[in-house]
Order: sequence, then C-alpha cells, then structure tokens
Amino acid sequence: MKLFTRFLSSLLILSCHYSTVFLQAQVPGFITDELDNYIFKGMEKWNVPGVAVAIVKDGKIVLTKGYGVLEQGKKEKVDENTLFMIASNTKAFVGTSMAWLEYENKCSLEDRLIDWVPEFQMNDPWLSSHVNLNDILSHQMGLSTFQGDFLYFYSNLSKEDIYEKFPKIIPDYGFREKYGYSNVGYFWAGESIKKITGEDWNKVIENKILIPLEMNRTKSLSVNIADEKNLASVHTMQDGMLKVFPHTNIDVIGPAASMSSSAKDMSHWLLAQLDSGRYKGKQVIPPEVISNTRNPRIEIGRSGHVFNTSHFSLYGLGWQLGDYENREIISHTGGLIGFVTSVSLVPEENLGVVVLTNTDANWFYDALKWEIIDAFLDLPKRNYSDVYYRFYNLKNEKEKAELDAIKDTISMEIEPYPGLNAYTGTYSNELYGEVMIEWRNNQLCLSFGHHPDLKAQLEYINGNRFLCTYYPERMGIEIFPFRIENGQVKGFSLKVADRMEYNPYEFVKTE
Repeated sequence: MKLFTRFLSSLLILSCHYSTVFLQAQVPGFITDELDNYIFKGMEKWNVPGVAVAIVKDGKIVLTKGYGVLEQGKKEKVDENTLFMIASNTKAFVGTSMAWLEYENKCSLEDRLIDWVPEFQMNDPWLSSHVNLNDILSHQMGLSTFQGDFLYFYSNLSKEDIYEKFPKIIPDYGFREKYGYSNVGYFWAGESIKKITGEDWNKVIENKILIPLEMNRTKSLSVNIADEKNLASVHTMQDGMLKVFPHTNIDVIGPAASMSSSAKDMSHWLLAQLDSGRYKGKQVIPPEVISNTRNPRIEIGRSGHVFNTSHFSLYGLGWQLGDYENREIISHTGGLIGFVTSVSLVPEENLGVVVLTNTDANWFYDALKWEIIDAFLDLPKRNYSDVYYRFYNLKNEKEKAELDAIKDTISMEIEPYPGLNAYTGTYSNELYGEVMIEWRNNQLCLSFGHHPDLKAQLEYINGNRFLCTYYPERMGIEIFPFRIENGQVKGFSLKVADRMEYNPYEFVKTE
C-alpha cells in the first residue's frame, strides 16, 4: 500500500510539474523575460512618467503591474492599484449598461431618443424625431468626428447649457450617412439612462458592473478625483517640455470619458468580457448583453496595420470591432489631457490587454499593446516602440519646421493693419458664446467665456493672420485668420488642435 501511495504521489508530482510547464508555455517568453525591460526602455525613449499594464489569458490574470512614477520628479511609484483616467474607454461601460437595459426589457435600442428624453432637439425637427438610442451609441447622428467637442470638454457648461446649445450645431453629414465619432452622443446616452432607470448613469454602472466585478478603485466621475490617493498626475507638453497640470472636472460630458481605473480593476473587466460576462464563477453580465455590444452598427472604414493583416473597422456599443491576423479584435482607446490608454480583446485567443499611461504625448501605449498581442499570437517581434518613435519624430520635426518658419516671420515685428489695438474687444459665436481679446503684458491675450482655465497668446504673422498658442498646448498651436473690412476688424476664425475638434468656430466682433 505504501509502495502504491509513493507511486501515486510520484505521478501527482510529475503531473503537477508538467501542468506548470504547460501553463508557463501559454505565456510567451517576451512577457516573462523581456517585458519589464521593454517597458522601461520605452518609457525613457518616450518620456512617459508612469505606465500600468494588465494582461489576461485563458481566464487567468497573467500580469497587473505598474512602472515608473505617479508624477515626474517625485518618488511615489505606480502600482497595480494606481488610478489613471481611462477617457473614452468609459464608453464600453455605458454601451454595456444600455444593452443591459434592453435585455431587461426596460427599453429598446431602436427607441427614439425623444421618447425617453423629450427635451432632446437637433437643428432639424425631423432629425430630432428620428434619432434613436443606437444612433447616439454608434456615432451615426450625422455629426462629424469630434464636432462640438471644444464646447463640452474642460468647460464650465452645465447639462442645461448642452440642452440649449446642441440644437445650434449643424451636422456635417446626412443622418446615418457615415460614421462620425461623437462624444456628445454619449452625453445623451447618460441622459437616457437617467430617464429609463431613474438613476444617474454612473450609479447604474457602479451597481451593475463595478461593484459585482470588484472594481473597487474605479471611479465613474472626475469630480474630486484630485483628492484620491495613489493617483497618476496629468502630464502634457508645454513649451517643448513635459509639464504637470491639474486634474479637471469633465463630468458634464462624463458618459463619454470621465472614468478612472487601475490595472488591477481593469483586469476584472477583461476577465468578464472574455468569459461571456462571468467573474469568479458568477454570471455578472448576461452573455446576451456582451454579445449585443459587439454587434456592428456602422462601418468606420478600411483598416490597416504597419506590419500585419487587418482589413475592416466597425463600431458597436462603445467598442471598435475589427480583424487582426484572421482573428476578431475588440478594442477602444482613450485620450484626455495627460492620459492615453487602450483596452483590447482577442476573444479567439482568450486574451485581453490594457495599457494605461499618464502623459498624452506618447504613442508608446499603442506600441506596447501590439507588442504584447503579437507575442501571444506568436508573431515576429517588431519593436513597435522604435518604429512608432521614428514616425512620431518625423511628424514633430515637420511641425517644428513649419512653426519655426512662422516664428521667423513673427520676429520681423511687422506692424499689422489696422494696429494691434484694433483687434482687442469682445467676440461672439452663436454656439460657443463669448471670447475676449485684451492687450496684457505687452501682448494680445485671448480668454474664453466657457473655459476659465484656458488661456492663449496671439502673435501677428502677416496679412490678416495671427499665431495662437494655447495654454495648455494640448489645445493646439493654430493660425487664426481675421476678417478685415474697410479698416475695421469684423471677426476671426478660431481653431483648436485636431485632437480636440476639426471644425473651426467663426466669431464676430461685438464691441
């Protein structure tokens, strides 16, 4: 009997040994042996203060880890519980909540928006009466990408202001004509959730998703975020250097981008997404809800990849849907001042990857994502960080050369016509409201009625053109053409960085 027991024990030991080897074999050598070094090198190259990564594979958490520091120049380390703003990765939580309400027969995603939010209006009464819940969640109201975003983000607008101003936006596209990434659509989703459930959108997400998934560090709103402990700071470029800026409240457009989370918490979200809504053996999210969020609603366009095969890109409910190396890939990115992040799922490989960074001045967050995915797909190592950095530098060098040429002209101190004082005054745009140009500290300064923390300096170039440098610079360094008639300044065209909004705002001088 003892001999048999020793024999059985040997078999169990041998079995355990091979089981361990098998499990280890599921994690590529790049992850176990090279990842830390790759990340540290990438952070140095891209000047990224802090990174957090979550990897889930085959129902197991492979990695939740932080790298670097919460804030440049300080010692506090990023760890798996550090909070980062996840920006537009908020949308998948909102889309999941809306699909869940349909599953519970509390609404249909084909319901017209005005049936739930009667106050909703667009510039055309016909549009107001035809936009449905699917339209606002899948970016097909007719607005172009980012249209109106300058108005909403980092501003002091209230919900009531958005209700009043939104009908003044004239959509660039026809209704359901084409995809236009619209953050304000998710504002309306949040308003719909409140009308359907009687609860604020963030409370619905907290109760249905965050609490059951033990996402205990995750915050659905940005209000008071600066008071949180173990919080990644906001880093963005200013005057050619990475600088720290304060956290801002973006809750008026919260359903589009206000959530913060950690690598550890996001790993729970990945586990549920990859196991048909189950977490720790419990069905938290109905599988029909998960599936519904991944049903394509509209084509984004043709897709491509710098090395490997990718053909199409579609949009579901808060998720971008595509293909990569003959596999389905479900993903989204998020960007705000100070943060860029990504969430990716490869369901056929039972693989999920999250990358969080605390500076918006990097493409490393995307490079790292692909490096990890390729490793699990047994694809050749490409060193995306170096490849991306070459493209990033070329872009920056081109932009710098163009800006230097403009500043050379500015340095000539050409006298504008009419004189600089003629450009001071109050200007108005029907959608935005008022801005003011003043002569302060021997320069023209621009201040904004709805962005009290945003400042800008205007420098005369030539003709009727001024260079506008925003503070923070993430809002852009843009050229403003002014309109001059009979020696009188009549108005100007205001532009912000394309990452904020492509459309210009036409202002008229009022006094």
